[in-house]
Amino acid sequence: MARASSTVVVDRPAEAVFDFLADGTNNPRWRQGVIDIALASGDGVGAVYKQTLRGPGGRSMAGDYRVTEFARPRRLAFEVIAGPGRPTGSFDLAAVSATQTQVTFELELRPTGLMRLMAPMIARQVQQEVNALPELKRALEAG
Repeated sequence: MARASSTVVVDRPAEAVFDFLADGTNNPRWRQGVIDIALASGDGVGAVYKQTLRGPGGRSMAGDYRVTEFARPRRLAFEVIAGPGRPTGSFDLAAVSATQTQVTFELELRPTGLMRLMAPMIARQVQQEVNALPELKRALEAG
């Protein structure tokens, strides 16, 4: 199993951070690997985003996901429903003050079948995803 976590404090209220994360169309603003994304259906729990990601060797691949938890402004969770890997992830938010929010991003992928042979590469990719959290801080604080 590949699992990674990262935490950052953002100079924005928890509600603003949550709303930014809950709108998946903001992903390209802080995640370099997102080529394009659009809301396919729903709102809140059950919302589905159709997402194209930059994969190994620069090839594009599907990374569609479904929102599985939506507890504004504390927790947002998702599961990837398309593409070669099907990780689950969550964002846990805690107000540090009225204008600051601690964000913890966790991502987990349980490789199956032949993917188990690529476990070290998968673990690096999972860690790289959560390491993008400072870019979230930058995007939110830039307005």
